[in-house]
Amino acid sequence: MEYGLIGEKLGHSYSHMIHARLADYRYELKEVAPERLDAFIEARNFRGLNVTIPYKQAVMKHCAELSPEAMEVGSVNTLIVRPDGSLFGHNTDIDGFIYMLRRGEIDPAGAKAVILGSGGTSLTARAALTRLGAREIVTVSRKGPVDYAALYAEHADAEILVNATPVGMYPKNGASPVELGRLPKVRGVADVIYNPEKTALILAAQAKGIPAVSGLSMLVAQAREAAELFAGHAIPAGRVEDIVSEIGAQTLNLILVGMPGCGKSTLGQAVAAALQREFVDCDAEIVRRAGKSIPEIFAQDGEGAFRALESGVLTDVCRGHGLVISTGGGAVLRAENRDAMRQNGRVCLIRRALALLPRDGRPLSASEDAVARLWEARRAAYETAADFPVENDGTVEAAAEKIREGFYEAAHH
Repeated sequence: MEYGLIGEKLGHSYSHMIHARLADYRYELKEVAPERLDAFIEARNFRGLNVTIPYKQAVMKHCAELSPEAMEVGSVNTLIVRPDGSLFGHNTDIDGFIYMLRRGEIDPAGAKAVILGSGGTSLTARAALTRLGAREIVTVSRKGPVDYAALYAEHADAEILVNATPVGMYPKNGASPVELGRLPKVRGVADVIYNPEKTALILAAQAKGIPAVSGLSMLVAQAREAAELFAGHAIPAGRVEDIVSEIGAQTLNLILVGMPGCGKSTLGQAVAAALQREFVDCDAEIVRRAGKSIPEIFAQDGEGAFRALESGVLTDVCRGHGLVISTGGGAVLRAENRDAMRQNGRVCLIRRALALLPRDGRPLSASEDAVARLWEARRAAYETAADFPVENDGTVEAAAEKIREGFYEAAHH
């Protein structure tokens, strides 16, 4: 092992993708059991390591020297083997956190900040907020002196909110650590979680017009600093934004919405083939789970039962990464569905002339008038959900190419 990341569970880490884009060295992910950690470190079968939970403090005793940053936060996320075989321990997370706040245009200077969570990331956030001039910093945790009841009772005047807990992280995407509506003075939200791209907390902030930023840029920025130590040379700061965009384009889902019969399934399969991605048809998955056709579900169980099943399927599917997903015509009607799409994807609205939409076998669009009424009823929901529209008014190939181009542009923003 030349360079790599060690931790107890690394199944959803993006670190290997990031370091492959930063410098020319071999980088591996290595899961290490707690009882094997000391022996692994002492064997020195590496030149440099990144360290993640739960080992950022446990590796400190192996270091002959600690950087001021590592001593400041009491944890190490980067280990370098020096020529004499001893270890130098450093922490790049503070600079990564500061980069994230600046990217999100969140300025804590003179503000009251609340940090959710009391682990190592919380210490990093505190150090960064202190450097940036926060007026007051309060740490909230379930078992600490300030719990969540005290947050709402005594610190509802918080202006900057930082989530340093795993609440909302994949696969429990829908969870939020706080009720943002009970913190009316918040003007900036930073969530260190990067999977999903937009946590429920981030979505809640954006819905209120509050600047919010997720943890992917922090992850890449701190990795760049570590990579400079590994490679022994400077890496342009602009690579951080390049890599954030590249990873977004690689991991985000492309989700197609639109009227029944507008071509979502056909275009989805074409785009998936072009992008070499897996295609998922939500309607087909609903049929598979229900064991009967969609018209049969409507006839036997009612639209309410169908919508509940649809929401369950959509939530499950949208937890994935790098998929092309075709949704049912009414999937955008529920706010929870729109949030599920936004958390880890970009949404394309497929438009097609109403007169060209097929009506056979479609319970809610059986006539021309019904189609027109359906469009008017859903139009606002479609447009609210979509990141970009595409007209399906020519060949499949032409529309698929427009979708591909629109997706990559949306993924870079």
